Amino acid sequence: MSDTTTAGQKIAFLGTGKIGEALLSGLLRAGTSPADVLVTARRAERATELADRHGVTVVTNAEAAKLADTLILAVKPQDMGTLLDELAEHVAADKLVVSAAAGIPTSWFEERLAPGTPVVRVMPNTPVLVDEGMSVISGGSHAAEAHLLRAEAIFRSVGKALRVPESQQDAATALSGSGPAYFYFLVEAMIDAGILLGLPRQVAHELIVQSAIGASVMLRDSGEHPVKLREAVTSPAGTTIAAIRELENHGVRAAMLGALEAARDRSRELAGGGK
Repeated sequence: MSDTTTAGQKIAFLGTGKIGEALLSGLLRAGTSPADVLVTARRAERATELADRHGVTVVTNAEAAKLADTLILAVKPQDMGTLLDELAEHVAADKLVVSAAAGIPTSWFEERLAPGTPVVRVMPNTPVLVDEGMSVISGGSHAAEAHLLRAEAIFRSVGKALRVPESQQDAATALSGSGPAYFYFLVEAMIDAGILLGLPRQVAHELIVQSAIGASVMLRDSGEHPVKLREAVTSPAGTTIAAIRELENHGVRAAMLGALEAARDRSRELAGGGK
């Protein structure tokens, strides 16, 4: 990889489900040598699949902890305790531990690892699967600038990465971690509306999906506030303002605020051990 923050470093992925494999493949496309990537897998057939598909080396969790410079923990939050119980004695304090598990604070890892171990918490979202992810990064109490830069380089191989204080991670989880689901929900509702208005499902789907892509690119590239972009479509006494009025009458804005608060609160519950 051309980025000097990760060049020559061995990176291990512990947990290679969809998100873990997406990160792995993104790193390889960005130039990381397969020889510098280690993976672990519970099932032998999964291990063979990863080795054949990506040319990486499959190791045990203990071997990964000993051999890698950076450990990316991408297992489900409920499996993290078991993984740490197995890993802790093998992780030296000079290793960088990166957690991609929702809701678990860096302090939780620091209490279970060798004193001084740098931990970085990352909340990616599913568009990492198409290299358009949004990953939110926070450093623990022992994470230095070099550690944060290394984590950013890894996650930028599959989209964008933004650094925030860890106190903002629950809010970021509500917005970007869960965010794609809100858009899918809205697109689903709009497609159903298209069918109600008499369009075939495939036609409604193509109209809405391309409109969503176009609107997203304009938001990203124009630099304009979303209000300005919306106003540009909303002519006086036109079709758009009639639709906007109905959305406001049905409390869509208030519902979105409430939904994001609920997601933020659930992230806090998970951090506190809630199930």
